Formats: sequence, structure tokens, C-alpha cells
Amino acid sequence: MNTYESSMSKLRFAIMGGTFDPIHYGHLAAAEEVRVGLNCQKVIFIPSGNPPHKKGCVRTDEAHRYDMTLLATASNPYFEVSDIEMNRNGYTYTLDTIKKLNKYYGNEVELFFITGADALLELETWYKVEQLLKLCSFIAVTRPGYDKSKLEQKLYHLQSKYNSELYIMDVPGLSISSTDLRKRIEQGTSIRYLVPEAVEQYISDHKLYRK
Repeated sequence: MNTYESSMSKLRFAIMGGTFDPIHYGHLAAAEEVRVGLNCQKVIFIPSGNPPHKKGCVRTDEAHRYDMTLLATASNPYFEVSDIEMNRNGYTYTLDTIKKLNKYYGNEVELFFITGADALLELETWYKVEQLLKLCSFIAVTRPGYDKSKLEQKLYHLQSKYNSELYIMDVPGLSISSTDLRKRIEQGTSIRYLVPEAVEQYISDHKLYRK
């Protein structure tokens, strides 16, 4: 990961956004890697409400996604879950979420938004990205062995164009995919050891992702 230096007078909070449909060990591993690597005081998981880039996609009810995220993060005292996007009408934009968090926490907190490598490549399509990059730093997490050449080119382009703070971090376990997990459940294949046991039980109890 690129070297990061910051004023020690500020607290550092990482933001892990996503549909979490379902949340899995890849999400948790990425959050913990960033927390430790940047010495963050906490990671805030924010299940998405109605993201515009997933228009038309079928998502599990937000209450289920929120509850699964709570169950998955419960054992880590540095993790917390926010419903900030679920209480908002219409499309939910990352810019609006970061603005609210900055207003709530004030100048004593520095925010880092965790995203996947593919999302970073598409970052310039995000809503008012220039404003967004002024409000928080971005951490693009990748799996070990990922070809980072295109990602690094994009990172340098964004840094120079927007004078922004963006970094890359390798995280083990990122080959797990929510899409693949949903397919496995639909096909009756085991997801044990891919998601926390409490999440696996919740999915079974509520008969999620079945045909």
C-alpha cells in the first residue's frame, strides 16, 4: 500500500459501504486490514439504500441486509453498523453520506472510504466525484496477485486530476463474492466458512436467496 501519513491529532474512521447481500468474510477481512493498516479507531459498515449504479438490480430487503451486517460485525469491538442510507428516500449517493458523516463528526475525524478495485476504476462515473474526493480519502482493496497496472494508472490519474488521496491495499480472501454466494445458496451448495456462522444461520432461518 502507498505510504500514508496524517496528523496524529485526528481520529481516523474507515467507511465500508456496500449492499452486503450477503456480507461475507471478504468484507470483514478488508475492513480489518484497513483498520489495522491505517490505525483507524473504528470501521463503520453502511449497508446501501438505493445506489444509482445498481439501478434495476434486485436486492434483498434492506432490513435483512442490515441485520446480517450486525451479526457479522458483532464480535469486533472496532466495527459498527449505520443505517444512515436506509433512512433516506430516493437514490442514495456516497457524497451525501460522507457529507452527513463529516457534519456529524466534525474536523476531529478523518474519513477513509473502502472500495473494491473495480469500483475505483469506475470512480469518475460517481455522482459529483470531484466534491467527494475532497471530503474523504479512498482505499482500493485488491486480492493478492491482482494485476494492479491498470488500477495504478487510474489512481495516479485521479490523484493528479483531483489532487486527491487514494491508496491501494492487498487483502487476503477477497475472491469471495456475494454474487457467487447467492448462486451457491440457490443451487443448494454450502457457504460454510465463506460467511460468519451467524449469517449462515440467518440466511437459513429466513430462507434467503432461494428460488
